[in-house]
Amino acid sequence: MTTAIILAAGQGTRLRPITNDKPKCLTPLKGKTLLARQVAVLQSAGITDITVVGGYRIDQIRALGYQCLENTAYESTNMVSTLFCAEAKMTGQEDLLICYGDIIYQPDNLHTLLNTEAEIALMIDKEWRRLWELRLENPLEDAETLKLGDDGAVLELGKKPQRYDEIQGQYTGLIKISQAKVKDFVNFFHQLPKDQNYDGQDFDNMYMTSFLQQLIDTGWQVKAAEVSNGWLEIDSVDDLETYQSLEEQGKLITYCRLED
Repeated sequence: MTTAIILAAGQGTRLRPITNDKPKCLTPLKGKTLLARQVAVLQSAGITDITVVGGYRIDQIRALGYQCLENTAYESTNMVSTLFCAEAKMTGQEDLLICYGDIIYQPDNLHTLLNTEAEIALMIDKEWRRLWELRLENPLEDAETLKLGDDGAVLELGKKPQRYDEIQGQYTGLIKISQAKVKDFVNFFHQLPKDQNYDGQDFDNMYMTSFLQQLIDTGWQVKAAEVSNGWLEIDSVDDLETYQSLEEQGKLITYCRLED
């Protein structure tokens, strides 16, 4: 069994004016919100214990009937802090799935992740550049490093790349923690120094990739669940308009299949 936590506390400033009056996860794409699309895929895989950690306009998420926890400090914290607002859900009785609130993905991608045996598995897009070229004139400016070992172990992620050969895939914002390691995962977080700098951020604003790198550097088994597209990140108005245009042309399916 699996418990899912969807991280959806941020204000989504790059999606304004759409997010002037709604949280980022309630942005619509082809008539359904990002949150509704993600929840439907999770439920199709038999995952029903789903918690949304909200912050900005959490009232709108609650009004739709989703199980919610709140990051009341969403304006001054980052993704890892949001995640641990849901620590009560990290019981170690089930695998833990951590999902960014601004992504959608196909059911087969989710199954690839769920079937990857590792202490931590990350959904990694090996064909990332094809997707990034839709969104950016220079994909290297926005992409992050990802280096893999011969056995599929993730050795490095989240750094600023200088060359394309430093990017063997792109981390997508979908993480699975094995049941046996969930409590250790929580303990690791609480043992990190609170006064340390993490890739230029203080503890409360630590990036998820920085946290994952800390785990890797201390010997955790972090493995890539490799996919070839089949997912989308909606980070800006330009992203949304690009995907909507491709959908109208019948071409978005070559990047990600949207479930009706």
